[in-house]
Amino acid sequence: MLDELGEPWFELRCLRNMSRGFDRLILPGGETTTQGYLLREEGMLTSLHKLIDEGMPVLGTCAGLILLAEHVIDAHAEGRAVRPECHLGTMRVTVERNAYGRQLASFHATDEFAGIGAVPMTFIRAPRIVEVREGAVELARVNGDIVAARDGNQVGVAFHPELDDDPRIHEMFLAL
Repeated sequence: MLDELGEPWFELRCLRNMSRGFDRLILPGGETTTQGYLLREEGMLTSLHKLIDEGMPVLGTCAGLILLAEHVIDAHAEGRAVRPECHLGTMRVTVERNAYGRQLASFHATDEFAGIGAVPMTFIRAPRIVEVREGAVELARVNGDIVAARDGNQVGVAFHPELDDDPRIHEMFLAL
C-alpha cells in the first residue's frame, strides 16, 4: 500500500536498522508472541517505546495493535494476561487476542471509520478492543465490537487495511 501511495519504506528487523532513520512506524500483522519475543531479543522494545513516547506516529495492524496495547488478554486462555515484557504497552486500550476464533473464523466487513467513512476491513485471527481508556478514542466498530482506536500519535486497528484496495487508513496515518 505504501508503494501505491509513493511512500518510501523499509523493514525494521534489528536494532542496527534503526540508524537508517525513519519518521513513522507500522507494526504489521503476524504472530504477536513471536514478534514481541524478537523485538525483546533484538533489544528494540525500549528504543521503539521511547520513539513512540516522543511522538513518532505509529500504525498497528492486527498483531501490531496487540503490541501497542497497554493491556492484553487472551480469549482462549481464560482471560489470562499476556506477558507485558513482550509488548510495547504504549496505547491506552485493552485488547483481547484471537477474539473471533481461529483462522477459519476470518471475515470481511465494511463499516464506518471516524473521519473517513465506510471502509473495507479484513479480519484474520483478529483481536478486538475491549476497553478504550481516557486519552484514547474509538475510531470504528463492527458488530458492536471496537476494532480501531487512536491514542495521540498511535492508531491501532484489529484488521488488515493493507489487504484491501482502499488507501484511506494509510493516508490518514501518513497525515499524522
